[in-house]
Amino acid sequence: MNSFFKFDDKIKDAADKALKKAETKFAEIEEISEYNQQKVLSAFIKNEVSESMFAESTGYGYGDRGREVIDKVVADVFGAEDAIFRHNFTCGTHTLTIGLFGLLRTGDTMLCVTGTPYDTIQPVIGIDGKGKGMGSLADYGINYRQVDLKNQKPDIPAIIEALDESITMVYIQRSRGYDTRPSLSVEEIGEIIKAVKEHSNAVVMVDNCYGEFTQKLEPTQVGADIIAGSLIKNAGGGIARTGGYIAGRHDLVEKCAYRLTTPGLGREVGATLGMSRELFLGFYCAPHVVGEALKSAVFAASLFETLGFESSPSSEEKRCDIVQTIKLRKAENLIAFCQGLQKGSPIDAFVTPEPWDMPGYDDKVIMAAGAFTMGSSIELSADGPLREPFAVWMQGGINFYSAKTGIMLAAQEMLNKGLI
Repeated sequence: MNSFFKFDDKIKDAADKALKKAETKFAEIEEISEYNQQKVLSAFIKNEVSESMFAESTGYGYGDRGREVIDKVVADVFGAEDAIFRHNFTCGTHTLTIGLFGLLRTGDTMLCVTGTPYDTIQPVIGIDGKGKGMGSLADYGINYRQVDLKNQKPDIPAIIEALDESITMVYIQRSRGYDTRPSLSVEEIGEIIKAVKEHSNAVVMVDNCYGEFTQKLEPTQVGADIIAGSLIKNAGGGIARTGGYIAGRHDLVEKCAYRLTTPGLGREVGATLGMSRELFLGFYCAPHVVGEALKSAVFAASLFETLGFESSPSSEEKRCDIVQTIKLRKAENLIAFCQGLQKGSPIDAFVTPEPWDMPGYDDKVIMAAGAFTMGSSIELSADGPLREPFAVWMQGGINFYSAKTGIMLAAQEMLNKGLI
């Protein structure tokens, strides 16, 4: 280690052991990253991406060549018939909302087969009265049912039993949200889809947030009809400043485009305002950046396992998203972890995070984030509610070496406070 940061010998020794332990997993991640990077490069070449496509359009944005071509690139990479890849999506939740409202109609029934979706999507659906009167799906007469997980895994027999003629959409959440259940692999998603398609004509929609490029295949390549995600997570490569994407069957993507803008216009309008370059570049860089985030997650798991804490997934488990959970057991540990991680951030390292009453949560939440793009989850960040098991949810790291330093500073802060 160099002299830029001062670490106790206990932390340095633990980090050395963690790196050694992670060597095999790092090699697996790098092999997947190289495969996905070649897949993206091939799509850029096939679709003849040129510098002229970065030109700005304004007003209606008619005939924006860059906007049209990036949709084709994304569709090719995700093995889909079509895609829309836009800065107009404000966040992942907004992108998912466009997908839900684009595809569901009054009287339809949505079946979520991965338990209760995470907090921000619940008012969109209208679960337990949330979002009532705000324009939720429930307000428009769209019904909701769910199949709970069994032993933290999708319960396929129960899913099959729930598939009656009223079900028009089956919804799968790939990542864990504020939960400790494992994220779903593409293979597991494929098993759910196979069961659904054998017993129903329902459209299958996958919330793909945090999962893009963590494996060689995407859910659209194992039968998903539609997937959606955020560009300030994996798919934007740490370069896109905002946005989201929807990919899948052409007819379904078209319906979503009509919801994004207006019926009859769809994807034909929407000025790019000079943002095309960063959307192309972000998507191009995404496989490598996701690989760096995965290595950061594996290192964090390995380091804190070495220090005596439980991680999920463990340092040796298969990775299906970029989220790393570490059960820190005490509130003081969680607070110190986030405060230490913040000290290793390139932006706002001088800020000291404190728990606060975050809207929508029953417990105080602490968050560490020193990112170039506000709220970017592909950049190193960590957060967690102050409740049992006082777990921290860490994600991101656009380059491993900086993330490694931030993670070690989190451990050092805990050591400084006599917590490890």
